[in-house]
Amino acid sequence: MAKYLLLKHYRGAPAAVNDVPMDQWAPEEVTAHMRYMNDFAARLEKTGEFIDGQALAPEGTWVRYDGEGRPPVTDGPFAETKDLIAGWMVIDVDSYERAVELAGELSAAPGAGGKPIHEWLELRPFLAAPPTISECPHS
Repeated sequence: MAKYLLLKHYRGAPAAVNDVPMDQWAPEEVTAHMRYMNDFAARLEKTGEFIDGQALAPEGTWVRYDGEGRPPVTDGPFAETKDLIAGWMVIDVDSYERAVELAGELSAAPGAGGKPIHEWLELRPFLAAPPTISECPHS
């Protein structure tokens, strides 16, 4: 099994076929979209392929270390950043091909007018754990 991260972008990805921003959808269109996402996750829970997923708020803050004894430096909150992640899902599947298949299915979530969004999702594999080094006896 291999874990993959599916990233759903508000901005920063190529334009979707049904490219109407969610804030312009009717309430029932948002409900249908969320139901599709929840049903998709529930189905993958039954097959053991769903690990976790969350929607994210549009605003965020950049944070960085600023030296020993100093508080972290923050910049933001910014909702207008170039790339904006809407949410993520972690799946655990048997193959890259299965990950692509599921990402394609998730991309078909309904949007404006009840039509599939055909949005681009970013599919990122988790790094495999590095091999463990067995302790060598000291001479």
